[in-house]
Amino acid sequence: MLVYEKTTWESESAVKYFIVQALGSSLLILGRLWSYNSRLSWEIIRPINMNYSRIAVISFGLIIKLGIAPFHIWVPSVMAGLPWGSCILLATWQKVAPLILLFIILNLLDTRTFTLLVLLGGSLSAIIGGVGGINQTQIRALIAYSSIGHIGWLFTGILGGFLPFCTYLCIYIIISLCLFFRLWQDDLKTHVYFSRLKNTQEKKAGVLVSLLSLGGLPPILGFTSKLIIIMRTIYLSIWSGLFILILGSLISLYYYLVLFFNLFSSKRNFSYKDGLVDNSWLIKRRIFINLLGGLGILSVMVIAF
Repeated sequence: MLVYEKTTWESESAVKYFIVQALGSSLLILGRLWSYNSRLSWEIIRPINMNYSRIAVISFGLIIKLGIAPFHIWVPSVMAGLPWGSCILLATWQKVAPLILLFIILNLLDTRTFTLLVLLGGSLSAIIGGVGGINQTQIRALIAYSSIGHIGWLFTGILGGFLPFCTYLCIYIIISLCLFFRLWQDDLKTHVYFSRLKNTQEKKAGVLVSLLSLGGLPPILGFTSKLIIIMRTIYLSIWSGLFILILGSLISLYYYLVLFFNLFSSKRNFSYKDGLVDNSWLIKRRIFINLLGGLGILSVMVIAF
């Protein structure tokens, strides 16, 4: 699925991805076999006499597979060489099963150890996802660092329970699909100047709204998911972790705005005929989905208060 175009860059990225995922799977299997060897049972949910070292091995395997900091190095290099179709799978579907398993396993730990581990991984991912994307010249590498930043928010969302965690994951997948399909359709590969994007107003608006929504700018849809995590961390009084998350999100928003300025500073002449070729109803639907964030924010505030 990763190498359907069969180019050299795809093959290199696929080998890197295979090695990293094999390492994570090996740690996952090692932790399960270690647990079975000591108890003669595959069951891991046993609060009495629990061996945290085995859970740690399993957790590190899942963290490596997800690319959570400090095990994030492979994500930009792999995504930079893949086509947009494979990037969609890597940024969305590949995260679902490991995140749910990690959510279940980490909730077996005691409160202090669980909170410290989640805050460390989430804060590092948010900062690295923000700082790492500033000087990127490849759009796919930039989106990869954005994915690392969102993993930090998702990882921290584990502290708030399953509902905030699942809500953030679903909203992130919806926004990513809206943006990735737009970039895939115009086949933007190696730079951030959007020179191959036809300058129709609807296309520009679609990319703009998706970028700002992915960055979490209020009151768009992406801010709704971040608001849920912010309210849960405030309720739990985790102020230091919340500050780092917001700081990383603001840095990420900077390079989203750089993409926006590159898009609108293009000197290519506008032609209305370009707009007739594109499926404008799809663009309008993507814009409408992202602009639903205002209603989402109101719903969250009503439920909370």
